[in-house]
Amino acid sequence: MEGRVLIVDDEQGVRKILQRILSGAGYQVDEASDAFQALDRLDTTPPDAMLLDIKMPGMDGLRLMENLRQRGLEIPVVILTGHGDEFTARDCLEAGAASYLTKPPDRSELLLAIRGAVAQGRLARQETTDLEPPPLLGDSLVMRRLREEIARVAPSRATVLVRGESGTGKELVARRLHRLSARAKAAFIRVNCAAIPEELIESELFGHEKGSFTGAHRRQVGKFVQANGGTIFLDEVGDMSLKTQAKVLRVLQDGEVEPVGAGEPFTVDVRVIAATNKDLVHEVTEGRFREDLYYRLAVVMLRTPPLREHAEDIPLLVEHLTRASCEEYNRRLKRWDEAALAELCRYAWPGNVRELKNTVERAVIMELDDVIRSIDFLGAPAAAETSGLLDAPTLHDFQRAAERAYIAHQLELNGWNIAATARAIDTPRSNLYKKIQTYGIEREPS
Repeated sequence: MEGRVLIVDDEQGVRKILQRILSGAGYQVDEASDAFQALDRLDTTPPDAMLLDIKMPGMDGLRLMENLRQRGLEIPVVILTGHGDEFTARDCLEAGAASYLTKPPDRSELLLAIRGAVAQGRLARQETTDLEPPPLLGDSLVMRRLREEIARVAPSRATVLVRGESGTGKELVARRLHRLSARAKAAFIRVNCAAIPEELIESELFGHEKGSFTGAHRRQVGKFVQANGGTIFLDEVGDMSLKTQAKVLRVLQDGEVEPVGAGEPFTVDVRVIAATNKDLVHEVTEGRFREDLYYRLAVVMLRTPPLREHAEDIPLLVEHLTRASCEEYNRRLKRWDEAALAELCRYAWPGNVRELKNTVERAVIMELDDVIRSIDFLGAPAAAETSGLLDAPTLHDFQRAAERAYIAHQLELNGWNIAATARAIDTPRSNLYKKIQTYGIEREPS
């Protein structure tokens, strides 16, 4: 295969002609009808070069090129324009295009331009693989829509609130928003608000001066300062105290951070992405979350769907996770028996993709053959625990019941060792303790 080329043009007829020429010359061709669809294609299957129309609705070709440059994506672009366009070759080349062709392009000139762009792109991609966003896999409608929404939001400065159940990939969304933004080369700082003790979270977020409180033996730079120029990801933001929420609101309103004991604030430039599995509207109603902060955080809201809403993606996810686990544990590449894979697809996955990842990882470790046939170790809640789940009167009741059953089962699997269970389900111990208390989970006497 000569290389991968992405055609971006809002005219379907033009795309088909170009696709026929390039495919005939041995290139693998992807298509996009506008700039936002192109950004999604770039995220999922990065091309070696792009063939780009200038005049398109929403975002024109030159703005798309500027967007790519801000993100640090070095993808050579061959620009196509109509004879009547006001854009000149000089405009396009100054914008960073590798070459410039007019419609309809001469076949030999087109192939010559694409050959040079692909060679340039392959070299550039070898040097910038660290800038590619982490995968957010899935061919389902909900996952394609989520990636497209991310592509639209990422270039802006808007604060984003990511909502979704535990294990649905909220941090992946946050990292993808950062990687696809103009801040991609700056810091991405993650803060798990549920994992930091109440008495330390202000110091952790905003920093403190030496001697500002008992135990402050040295000056600490806060997370907001560390993220200056980049992005801060506030995971489990619904677990913040009202006092801390007030300080976060000040950063969002004025861009000002005041370390504990500093006496005066200073300005930071930080994009805030927050995530929660709580219903923050309900938390506002109950007085546990500030309404003004909620509206500041929720300028744009994205939702990560639970795995049961896109079960058709399970085979693709299993393939990806199996390959990654085999590489991590130095195993020969394994494949799944059809019956075992079908069982994975039927399961409800209350722990979502995180639970699927753990299941696949256990299979890779425990199965000695190259074909995985048995999943007795799936870690699914016992039948007695799940028999009434589908009778839950509301979705909220179902989610609570499923989460309770999942946590209870994982505690049993790990011998009621809280630390081991927290590691197994990839959640902070403090969060696990809170869930156990909330659901009133108790160990059965032996």
